[in-house]
Amino acid sequence: MTTWTISTLERTLADPTDGVVVAHWRATAVDGDFSASSYGTCGFTPDPSASGFIAYDSLTEADVIGWVQAELDQDAIEASLAARIEADKNPTQASGVPW
Repeated sequence: MTTWTISTLERTLADPTDGVVVAHWRATAVDGDFSASSYGTCGFTPDPSASGFIAYDSLTEADVIGWVQAELDQDAIEASLAARIEADKNPTQASGVPW
């Protein structure tokens, strides 16, 4: 299972829309003792006249996660995390010395 979170939001205070211009996100997958995560940002252009516009003070994390996931290839990110966990669970290389 992958958990999506928003680390922080950026907004321009001088902008009368007071809308979010950048969301910093993290996706974390956990399988037993193994985990993998991905971190990134998504940029937005606030438009208070658009249907569905949400004022900054009324936003929830779920709202912003929905925006982020709509901008990204969510399935590809989650598949990449799952593949990294599988690689950690079944390593094909090792390093070290025999002594």
